[in-house]
Amino acid sequence: MKKLLLLCLAALAATACSHKETAQPAKPLYMWFDCEANYARMSNPDSIRYYAEKLRDLGFTDMVVDVKSIMGETLYKSDIAPYMGEWNGTTRPEEYDMLAYFIRIGHELGLRVHGSLNVFAGGHNFFDRGIIYGEHADWQSQVYTEGRIVPISSIKSNYNGMLNPANPEVQEYELAILREFAEKYPDVDGIIFDRVRFDDITSDFSPLSKELFEAYAGEKVAAFPEDILRWEQDAEGKWSWSEGPLFRRWIEWRASVIKGFVAEAHKQLKAINPDLLVGDYTGAWYPTYYYVGVNWASEQFDPAQYFDWATPEYYKTGYADLLDIYMTGLYYTLVTKAEVDAANGVVGQRTEAGMTDDQSYWYCIEGGAEWARRITAGVVPVTGSLYVDQYGDDAERFTRAVAEALRGTDGLMIFDIVHIIDRDWWSVLAEGIAEGSKQAEPTQHI
Repeated sequence: MKKLLLLCLAALAATACSHKETAQPAKPLYMWFDCEANYARMSNPDSIRYYAEKLRDLGFTDMVVDVKSIMGETLYKSDIAPYMGEWNGTTRPEEYDMLAYFIRIGHELGLRVHGSLNVFAGGHNFFDRGIIYGEHADWQSQVYTEGRIVPISSIKSNYNGMLNPANPEVQEYELAILREFAEKYPDVDGIIFDRVRFDDITSDFSPLSKELFEAYAGEKVAAFPEDILRWEQDAEGKWSWSEGPLFRRWIEWRASVIKGFVAEAHKQLKAINPDLLVGDYTGAWYPTYYYVGVNWASEQFDPAQYFDWATPEYYKTGYADLLDIYMTGLYYTLVTKAEVDAANGVVGQRTEAGMTDDQSYWYCIEGGAEWARRITAGVVPVTGSLYVDQYGDDAERFTRAVAEALRGTDGLMIFDIVHIIDRDWWSVLAEGIAEGSKQAEPTQHI
């Protein structure tokens, strides 16, 4: 009953209309709080209240609070995962329950609060820190790159020390953390999964993954890993990969691993708290998101009709139907399809896992939003998500991006509040929200 009241209050606070007879509630606005970037700032309840009030005054309805880092450490006292009691010189006692403060303050202000957990992440390779650098070194991804298989902790150009999602021990460990979270925070409004994926197309090539794939495919891999992925080096020393004969079945298997985990997590979380909203963040670049083993589509969408990498059975690995919230990462600097047409080979920043240098409508906010809504087939609201740091100091482009993402989807997520604070872009953000929230004039009936 309390949660229902909070949802009603938040909806009323966010309602905006220009004509009483056509009043419609505004779309939800989510602000993300990254655990590392905001560690020092959010180590004081007064600071949490200050920013929660700023967000409420801007019309935000939801806060997403990162409580499990890419190192596998939690920002609350856990009986399973190590506690993140220090970052960049700032320390916190285990008794400091940041999320509890967010929930209490957020609910007082009529804001929903969601906990975000990096699921299959276990280390920060730039700092040699995390569970893959301790007792769970054997859980880390084994990466097949440039013709050799190496542990991901040895690749210092990649800060993500990812786990192997196919490992049953890893899955049970992460499910136990999710269950503990749901039991510890019965008043939290939602949980948002992040990094429920493989590291990239190069992982995981461990003996265990080979064994699990062979069981799934019903056949032995004669030449591993070459029957799946092949690496070649040209005369100039540049490496490139190509598909082996079992590649398409392999990526189907990887997507089935992620789908199976999401289904089990959904079942277990809802058994603990049926009112808990289950959400997920992924990148929006679906044509290459199979690189990270994820099919965020609805089962109603058949990718085999559009993409030659998808098997006839690939559609069964879609998991959008299991979600209450879906955040699609429109992490592009090109805003409209017209900008793609005029780009003349300029593709904008491509910094995220699974991205390519393709110049297409997928890689702009307008086109990406259209495709995300088509792919999810209406089974879950699509929240257009922006990465503020990609815009540098270009406030005008960011304003247009906010407006386009909000217009083109069912809501808006901003990653991350630290970039708004550092740039002092509160008014810039407000301008984009106002522009994107404008409703068309109602039809005049005579």
